[in-house]
Amino acid sequence: MARTKEFDPDAALQAALELFWRRGYEATTMSDLVEHLGIGRASIYATFGNKQDLYLKALDRYTRATGPVLTAELAEPESGLEAVRHVVRRFAAEAGSDEVRFAGCFVTNTAAELGAHDEVLARRVERSWEQLETLLHAALVRARARGELPADRDPQALARMLGVMLQGIRLVGKASSDPARVRDAAEQALALLD
Repeated sequence: MARTKEFDPDAALQAALELFWRRGYEATTMSDLVEHLGIGRASIYATFGNKQDLYLKALDRYTRATGPVLTAELAEPESGLEAVRHVVRRFAAEAGSDEVRFAGCFVTNTAAELGAHDEVLARRVERSWEQLETLLHAALVRARARGELPADRDPQALARMLGVMLQGIRLVGKASSDPARVRDAAEQALALLD
């Protein structure tokens, strides 16, 4: 007869996500995970696999949670340009707040720490960036169709530039104690949309 789990796998995965997000992959040991999750090493392996498998599951959980938020913000039927401005300014404001600043973006953190060394994680990061770029592109196409974006502006190139800039905001925001640095960069990027 199979034993029932004595812990909530969903809560354990969320706890692992928070620990990896705060400390990074390399700095988080299996002993740290055992202590933080409050479950045995064997239970972690049986439920999630090895440390890398658990990290991948945590990254997937993060992207599933943040994707719908961006989709909702950028899919606003009214003004595509205002939706883009809102997202860029939100990223800049969050990067300047101590609450978000020190954690950064889990996808950006993964790219910076592991992207060049782990092909599986690099593909996950790339997929997340492609989703962001697609959402930005759709909003900019809507903006151009409504006359909010000049006809000579390339929505695809702008979406790519904004996506890269948003990841940069998250990274710079982690290290900079000057919120004006990311806020000014965001406003300069937005000026390209006028």
